[in-house]
Amino acid sequence: MTRLNRFAAAAALGLTASAPHALADLVVLQYHHVADHTPPATSTSRSLFEAQLDMIRDLNLEVVPLLPATRQALAGEDDSSRVAITFDDAYESVYQNAAPLLERHGLPFTIFVNTDAIGSRGYMSWEQLQELATGEQVTIANHSTDHGHLARKPGEPEAQWHKRTEHSLDQAQGTLKTRLGVEEPMFAYPYGEFDEKLEGKLEARGWLGFGQQSGAIGRYSHSTRLPRFPMANSFGQLGSLKDKLLSKAFPVPASKLPDGVLETNPPELMFELGEKLTADRLTCFASGQGRIEFRTTGNRVSVKAPKAFDSRRFRYNCTHPAGDGRYYWLSQQWLNLDAPED
Repeated sequence: MTRLNRFAAAAALGLTASAPHALADLVVLQYHHVADHTPPATSTSRSLFEAQLDMIRDLNLEVVPLLPATRQALAGEDDSSRVAITFDDAYESVYQNAAPLLERHGLPFTIFVNTDAIGSRGYMSWEQLQELATGEQVTIANHSTDHGHLARKPGEPEAQWHKRTEHSLDQAQGTLKTRLGVEEPMFAYPYGEFDEKLEGKLEARGWLGFGQQSGAIGRYSHSTRLPRFPMANSFGQLGSLKDKLLSKAFPVPASKLPDGVLETNPPELMFELGEKLTADRLTCFASGQGRIEFRTTGNRVSVKAPKAFDSRRFRYNCTHPAGDGRYYWLSQQWLNLDAPED
């Protein structure tokens, strides 16, 4: 099918039509497997994936390429409802199940590739990636060489960390250029883990950095800690999907939030409420602990869970009504470097 025909088919399904007025900033959806028999924690069933696309259509949201849409959202130019679709790790199920459906509807998507895994069992081959890369709707981008944990490890010599991370970032980028002829300025952090120094490496390269904390991208977001909504079965159910698809970037500069590396457990998150927000309409949650309380001093909010966490990664999520049934959405990921790597 030609590009023109693909867009015509998508338009007929209502999947590319722009909303009549601003409904959301850019919402990026993150997938791993799209299959019924792969690991549950990282899988979206085929039926749920199709139902999610149906909801995007029913809400009249435009599905857009990730790179230009992110740049526009960061610049405050995103004045229509838009969604970007991403896949991490280049699993074979994406080639078999997700890509044909998206291509049939003319919908763009991005695959973040950890290059050492390509050709291994359960992953795409280089030939399959090359086939997808030739499509005008498909973007292939960097997800490291070996999907290693890239934040600096406790006790790791700084020189060793520099060597390890720079090899992972640049070797993968070089492999993608050699194998596929692509060199996109985007990176998805393995496991969604990052610290400020790792962010600095991306910033020095002029790359956008995407995590796994939830939320929309807008002018308050930061280019090296961009949020995405995980869409695995446990997070992508339709009951909560509409709120995520219509969410707005929380009006607090992400650059002023901590990088998330744990110093105390439970950690404390502090931020200033802007003029758009009031404390009585703010709601905050913590991973595995449900809704949690927060304190306010003037316009300053302090969020702290009532008990410590035992996981390597966890989040504080805060939401606030944004009007028209939408929510401002903030997600702060915390990283406990003393916990075992997974």
